[in-house]
Order: sequence, then structure tokens, then C-alpha cells
Amino acid sequence: MRTVAILGRPNVGKSTLFNRMVGRRQALVHDLPGLTRDRLEGDGRLYDLTFRVVDTAGVEAGGEETLPGRLRQLTFEGLEEADIGLFLIDARAGVTPADQEIAEILRRSDKPVLLVANKCEGRAAIAGAAEAWSLGLGEPVWVSAEHGEGLVDLADMLRPLLAVPEASAEEDEAGEPDALDAAAEDEEEEAGPKRVRLAIVGRPNVGKSSLVNRLIDRQRLLTGPEPGLTRDSVSIVWQFEDREIELIDTAGLRRRTRIEQQVEKLSVSATIRSIRSAHVVVLVMDATMPLEHQDLTIANLAIDEGRALVVVVNKWDLVEDPQAALALLHERLGDRLAQVKGVICVPLSARTGRGVDKLLPTLFKAYERWRKRVPTAQLNRWLREALEAHPPPLVNKRRIKIRYMTQASSRPPTFALFANRQAEDLPGSYLRYLSAGMRDAFDLHGVPLRFVVRHGENPYASE
Repeated sequence: MRTVAILGRPNVGKSTLFNRMVGRRQALVHDLPGLTRDRLEGDGRLYDLTFRVVDTAGVEAGGEETLPGRLRQLTFEGLEEADIGLFLIDARAGVTPADQEIAEILRRSDKPVLLVANKCEGRAAIAGAAEAWSLGLGEPVWVSAEHGEGLVDLADMLRPLLAVPEASAEEDEAGEPDALDAAAEDEEEEAGPKRVRLAIVGRPNVGKSSLVNRLIDRQRLLTGPEPGLTRDSVSIVWQFEDREIELIDTAGLRRRTRIEQQVEKLSVSATIRSIRSAHVVVLVMDATMPLEHQDLTIANLAIDEGRALVVVVNKWDLVEDPQAALALLHERLGDRLAQVKGVICVPLSARTGRGVDKLLPTLFKAYERWRKRVPTAQLNRWLREALEAHPPPLVNKRRIKIRYMTQASSRPPTFALFANRQAEDLPGSYLRYLSAGMRDAFDLHGVPLRFVVRHGENPYASE
């Protein structure tokens, strides 16, 4: 599949066009210029055309070490990795010096570039769109990304550029799977999804983007000393050994009372959606300030959503006594995250790379626990022993009777307890007792467990 990169100066409608092409509000859109910072990718579609589309940061002037300079470098790297460029200008504002500077760079590029005059929904845009000819990039396509106008013309201009060369088409045809391969893929899908989604979350400036860059071994995401650089949730599909991984870098989550700007509220909403769609939530903490109140708030959010949780302690190279610090951290995690007792904790340094090699195997381990299924026979053998060791309490002078249990679902592991009606008043302390025993017996440490109490006869009673 060919890739199309959208670029231009800030606030010309790149993210609006990106969302129009992917068919959903994946990129944040706001009147604030320069909202997009990291490159966003998605599967685009215009009528009969399908392609990969990339939204990039607005190109601004600035030195290489400044934030605008680093953004500009990431933007043009996105163009280098794409097959086609779409250069957007704001037709209502006309051609600006910044547009001319970008056009000069694009004319020297060996990539095919289409000039798109956006915001052409009114008379005021006609003169600006006509000015676009002066940029020397050929005939401009007049569109309104917000209202969906002119997209037919854009599709007509893209169609010949997206055509797959003959050699590639032959390779694709030769590589089509036969019925046996398709059956094998169905079996793999039943065993579990091929792609594991990992959401990287945490407070601002704890090193989330640096960790993703270290994992994929390239500077794909914007990093720097400025807190709150990441605004969108950025998805990166990546291959590790035989596993396909979707890494989702998210905006830092601050305390709700400190969130004032509308843009930050949009970023927080995007982060929460990423947590809900993830398989494993990777909570990144700062080793110099671990387990702050906000860290626990984020951890509880992931647990409440039923996600597998792994704690990463970044900047471990700054810790003076690692052994003592790790022992204290494990103790505090056990106390403050008792509902996922045994949660995995990985100390590492994204800056130096120390300990990063241990992270992915650990994440896969948490993922397998999260989707684990325990046979009913094993569950009930364990249940009998647990009930004998610690019988359920009395309710209204009548003892709760738990007859049997079964696993209702996984992701997260959810168990149904079949009992008499008094079990409706089963205290939380007894469920915590069962939960702790099951974690030890079936290796379910660090994942949320859920229990549902049901009434009914034991189907195994007549056996």
C-alpha cells in the first residue's frame, strides 16, 4: 500500500483532511496553530482509492535545536518515508512567505507533490487559490476538508500516483494466500490477535516518547526537555521477532484540577480512549519521583478498564541505590495496587537503553496472563480446597454456600461463582481472599480479576 504525507504550515487544515481521509476523528483538531506535533498514521480512503496517510506537524521557521526546528525535521522525514506528498495552503489567507519557503524545498524533492488549496468554501478563497499557481508546483486542487468539497478532484489527481507498478502488482498476486493459508490465519485469530496493542501512559515528561523511540530504535517521536510535547495519541505498528505490536504513545496526564486549556482536555480524552482500546497499559514513572498520586490515579484507571498493567520505572540511571530503591518500590506497589497484586515492575533507562531489552518479554507475559483461560475442572478442585481452608462467612445466621465456579470470559479473566442467594451479600474481603489464592494457583499476578455471583443448581451434582 502506498503512503501519502500531508504537510504545510500550521493551521491550514492538515489534520482536518487527515480525519476526512481516515473516516474518523483520529487527529486532534482545534483553532490553536501548531496543535499537531508528532506524525500520525492511518488507513486512508477516497472513493475507490485506498492508501496509508500521514499527518505531519506544521512547518515553521526556527533553529535546528528549537522546537519548531525539530518539528520541521520530523515533518520532512515523514515526506521522505512516503510515496506522495500533499502540500496544503490556506486559500483564504493566500500564499504566504512560509508557503513559498516550503514550496521551494518541495520543488527540490524527488517525491511527487500535489498542491492542495484548502478552505475553498467561500468567495474570499478564490483569489488565494489562484495565487497558488505562483508556487511552481503545478495546478492546485481546490478543496474544503471541513465540508468534504473537492475531494473528487483530489482523488482524480491522486489516482495515477497511487497506481501500483506492474512488478509490484505481480508480486502481490503471487503472494496471495491460498485456502489452506487462510484457514491457518483463522486458527491463529482464534488463538489470539496477531497484533498486541500497548498504550504507553504516564505523567508529563517521564520519558514515554523516549521509551518508544528506544524500542523501535529510531527517532520517530518528538522528544525534548519541554513538558507536554506529545498531544495526540500516536500509533506505531512495529514488528518484534514474530509478533506484530502497535505502540501507542499518549499525552501526559496531569491532575484534573490542573487541566485548564481546551487542547489539554482533548489530549486527555485521546489518552483515555487509547487506554480503553489497549491490551496492555504500560505505566511509565519517573524513578526520581515514583508512585506520585497521579501515577496511582492512572494505574487505577487502567485497572478499572480491565486492562493488563505493567509498571515501568524510567530514568533508573539517576537512582543512587538501585537495590534499596527497587525493594521499596515493590513494597509500595504491593500496598497501593493491592487489587492487582504482583503487578510487574521493570526498572530501565530510555536514555541509555539499560534494561529496555527486558521490557517486551515482560509485556508479552502480562498479555498472556490477561487473556488466560483456566479449565473448569482445575478451578473447582482449587475452589474446594479454598472453601475448606476458609469457609464463607454467615449472612443473617445462614452460611453462604458456593457450589462451583467457571471462567465466564478472559481479557480480563472473569469468573462466575454459583451459590445460594445469601451470596449476594458476599463481602469484598472474601472475594479478595479468593482473588489472592487464584493469582498464586494459576499465575494471574498483575492483572485485574472480576467475579460475578450467580444462582443456580450445580450441573455436576448428579455425577
